[in-house]
Amino acid sequence: MRPGTFRSLRNPNYRTWAIGAIVSNIGTWMQRIAQDWIVLTELTDNNATSVGIVTALQFGPRVLLLPLTGYAADHFDRRKLLIATQVGMGVLALGLGLLYVLGHVQLWHVYGFALLLGCVTAFDAPARQTFVSDLVTEDDLSNAVALNSTSFNAARMIGPAVAGVLIAHIGAGWVFLINAATYAAVIVSLVFLRVGSLQVMERPTRHRGSFAEGFRYVWQRPDLKAMFLMLFLIGTFGLNFAIYISTMAVTVFHGDAGQYGFLTSMMAIGSVGGALLAAGRARPTVASLLGGAAVFGLGFCLAALMPTYWLFGATLVLIGLSAQTFTTSVNSAVQLSTDPAVRGRVMAILMAIALGGTPIGAPLIGWVADSWGPRWSLGIGAASGFAAALVGIHYLVRHRHLRVRFEGLRPRFTLQPRPPRAGERA
Repeated sequence: MRPGTFRSLRNPNYRTWAIGAIVSNIGTWMQRIAQDWIVLTELTDNNATSVGIVTALQFGPRVLLLPLTGYAADHFDRRKLLIATQVGMGVLALGLGLLYVLGHVQLWHVYGFALLLGCVTAFDAPARQTFVSDLVTEDDLSNAVALNSTSFNAARMIGPAVAGVLIAHIGAGWVFLINAATYAAVIVSLVFLRVGSLQVMERPTRHRGSFAEGFRYVWQRPDLKAMFLMLFLIGTFGLNFAIYISTMAVTVFHGDAGQYGFLTSMMAIGSVGGALLAAGRARPTVASLLGGAAVFGLGFCLAALMPTYWLFGATLVLIGLSAQTFTTSVNSAVQLSTDPAVRGRVMAILMAIALGGTPIGAPLIGWVADSWGPRWSLGIGAASGFAAALVGIHYLVRHRHLRVRFEGLRPRFTLQPRPPRAGERA
């Protein structure tokens, strides 16, 4: 394994992709802030449930379209598929921006655009995740996955802060239009990749039941089942940051758009730190999974108790760090241990689980925030982290024979080694 936190950037194709991706990601985060802000403060009277419905519509299609999205990621040319999805997302951002600027936007318009965007991103997400394996070698795959997360969360630092300023000075509609323009960056990067240097493996044979192969593969892997259940708990009830942060900013701390954007950027600082830590590791570890889940729960407990805006923002750094440590570790572990022939389908399942539970969790969390207050809704996020950690411990005890012994007062843990799987490097 070659050392170096940024080693994947030595690869010309990955470097080209990364430049386009960070520009597009900044625009995406700007739109997310603008969209949640207009729903919460302009189209409703601080109604968190409506924000939850928008979130649910945006991520629900990842589950409904799962048979198609995983198949597409495994069987189609991922570069061309990504060009198509990026064009589609750009057109949708342009449409919503024009509606707002022309003064015609209504809540049902936002619902409709969220649903359409969810359908497009359902195809984009697994193709984007597995496209990394086309750009770099297996030796650099874990590093490239972590750097992708770093880019995404660096954009989360910049995008919300910029969006807050733009919303205050020129209006949310222009934020949507700017986001539409940023999709050109990633489309250009995809067009200019050195196609002959891509690490494209032979596509699997198309046949009846090929989609079910992904589920059968996961079902035979206790380690994947445990990670997916952990991810479901945190993804469904913990990763609803738009609701948690917007409701705390508006109803508890009585902040404006700029302060909401700044809180989102605060969490992104921790997320970038978590992604960089993951990039510096040769491979994801059990400790990064369990520790990330447990600290995630602890961070939410602290956030619920913070009395001031600035202290709440400080806890968001911890939540961002732990969330990114956990999700990046899961992503890398799944890709590195999965047979390349089914990797696209398995990653589609992973993405559906990570965000497909949002239609369940987001409206529930919005309802709790409306009924009992945002601080109580944070308790749901805390419970998700602790529950995920318990799932991981159960897997280790049952399948890896986790044992604890003490040398004086110091605990020592032992695990039975797991043999490499098909498609995994020993």
